[in-house]
Amino acid sequence: PSVQFKSSDYSNDTGLIRQQPNMTAINSCIELDLTGNIVSDSIGSRIYSGVGGQVDFLRGAALANGTPILALPSRTSRGDSRIVPTIKPGAGVVTTRAHVHYVVTEYGIAHLFGKSIRERARALIDIA
Repeated sequence: PSVQFKSSDYSNDTGLIRQQPNMTAINSCIELDLTGNIVSDSIGSRIYSGVGGQVDFLRGAALANGTPILALPSRTSRGDSRIVPTIKPGAGVVTTRAHVHYVVTEYGIAHLFGKSIRERARALIDIA
């Protein structure tokens, strides 16, 4: 068959994802702090969406020597920055800063992997 439907334990299997040569994973998020911690499913303590495969795909792409990307607009529709000094109280970190490689906004690309906290903050401020 040309289309197969699989459960998420198959489609989000990091071991399978990493087998894709030069895998590129593009995910989005609601906000991130200046260290690179990613909030993807809540706005403060209010749950906005369900758990997906963000960490699975970012990790799988990294293990495949591919490109793990988080892409987001720099501001909300109300004009608030999505790149913030600290995440909103009650917000849940979905992806820790240790798994974040590239963050992309309309202002550019921040390469965070392997960088110090100071270097991460500076790179994120440049694209905020």
